[in-house]
Amino acid sequence: MAADKQSEAKPSLTEENKENLHEGGLGLEILQIIKESQQQHGLRHGDYQRYRGYCSRRLRRLRKTLGFKMGNRHKFVGKKVTVEILSDSRYLLLVLMEAERAWSYAMQLKQEANTEPRKKFHLLARLRKAAKHSEKLEKLCESPRVDAKTKLEAQAYTAYLNGMVHFELQEWKLAMEAFNKCKTIYEKLASAFTEELAVLYRQRVDEISPNIRYCAYNIGDQNAINDLMQMRLTGGGGGMMAEKLEVITDEKRLNRRTILTLRLKPETPQQRSFFIYLYINVFSVQAVNEETKEHLYETLLAECRDTIQAVREELKSEAKQRERSSDNESGKISNLQFLHSYLTYIKLCTLVKRNESMAHTLQAKLKETGADENKRGPRPQDLIRLYDIILQSLAELSTLQGLEDDHTFQKEVSLKTLVYKAYRCFFIAQSYVLVKKWSEALVLYERVLKYAKEVQSKAKNLNNSLKDLPDVQELIAEVNAEKYSLQAAAILDTDETPEVNSQQQVKDNRPLCEHLDNFHLDKTLVGKHPSLVQFPPEFQPIPCKPLFFDLALNHVAFPPLDDKVEQKGKGGLTGYIKGIFGFGS
Repeated sequence: MAADKQSEAKPSLTEENKENLHEGGLGLEILQIIKESQQQHGLRHGDYQRYRGYCSRRLRRLRKTLGFKMGNRHKFVGKKVTVEILSDSRYLLLVLMEAERAWSYAMQLKQEANTEPRKKFHLLARLRKAAKHSEKLEKLCESPRVDAKTKLEAQAYTAYLNGMVHFELQEWKLAMEAFNKCKTIYEKLASAFTEELAVLYRQRVDEISPNIRYCAYNIGDQNAINDLMQMRLTGGGGGMMAEKLEVITDEKRLNRRTILTLRLKPETPQQRSFFIYLYINVFSVQAVNEETKEHLYETLLAECRDTIQAVREELKSEAKQRERSSDNESGKISNLQFLHSYLTYIKLCTLVKRNESMAHTLQAKLKETGADENKRGPRPQDLIRLYDIILQSLAELSTLQGLEDDHTFQKEVSLKTLVYKAYRCFFIAQSYVLVKKWSEALVLYERVLKYAKEVQSKAKNLNNSLKDLPDVQELIAEVNAEKYSLQAAAILDTDETPEVNSQQQVKDNRPLCEHLDNFHLDKTLVGKHPSLVQFPPEFQPIPCKPLFFDLALNHVAFPPLDDKVEQKGKGGLTGYIKGIFGFGS
């Protein structure tokens, strides 16, 4: 029986099978349906409870559509999907959803088992239930009505769930056999189908690979530890493997003498986990490319910040306890303070290495694009910002608590500061070269040489400190070359006027509209302010209206009008009669 199972475990896809994979009656894209359902209903955010509810609702809809109800509201009548009633692919989907519902419930219980250990027994029961439904699905797919592709996918799905059960039970050999069977089927399916389906199959293979390596490690394969460490660094291994990869890096692998030179005792699990991760990072970061390095540095910085925050909270509680106690030891640095200083040291050193790696990448791109402003790429200003952050981190390093009296450390930090100052000054000079400020750039290049020579004079007694630093000798050679190029560019910039005839070099300050018939070179015509017309125009004399002033009026004497004025007191009857007959006029 075991031999028969092993023969079924590694199916081979011949050319004839590849042609007949889509032939047959019923078919079901098992892996594609699972992935789409999981991504759309909660598993993108790790919400297994939401996905379990979705599986239950879909099961209810499928039973109602197929008329496959389990009795009524008053009585339960159990029904099983058999080969005889297998007339629609939705019957296969019905069994698949039952397996997915049990699996999602198991994963939900696994999340809750961190705080309630008793739920682990329920977890194992639901995983076994999911594996039982998958075996039922595999048996249904053995029917001649089902196509070959669905049969293979059902076998792979069953092997995957059985492997999960054995993995949780720590039956490493059986789990490894099941995962290998699943991996083999998906690899062969990936080689037989289109690129869209092949991507899904390869993703499933990538998910299974960490489990296989972990099983091999537990069986006794010591070569698997390197692969597991690399996966831990690059973020590989999700789901059930997330905690397993944490456990694999046991504290026995951590040589505290190589990491902690002070009297440090990481007590909490978070601190121990951080130092274990630091150990793996230190020995693995040298063997990866620049993109992976940047990811490793970012991950280490994030974990370091979290650990520092936890230590700060412990320091606050320790300070409160000291205030309450009668014997207040002033001036003595505790282990937690040393631990805080060391964690800050790790964070700042990692920040320096991260920015140095980014600067190295940007510098290589800058050399490729050159000083062409039309090409979009990095500029010297981007590198200046990175070196500013490095210098700020080094300044914080020199002020760490407990390291003020360490003269060797202070000398190393000052030496590193000089090196990065030289590089920062170099890229400031290059930024001035781009805007053609030759004198400023030349002064900065001289400052770079000054820093570099100072580094060489101080580095005689600190040779070990220069191993991880950029080569100053290369910088000196590059600065000397840039100085010669700078002097040549400055000379060419002053003599850029073309040779023209003396007739064309006649200076004429008149605007263009006044000498349209005469040609001569005028640089102002192609500049931003061409001299086309005279503006504002000159004043010109124009005739004005005459002004008239009546001066004779002041010397004119008006005639007396006394006789025209009415005389009072000369009225009466006589005057009235005269007025009537006109005698008085």
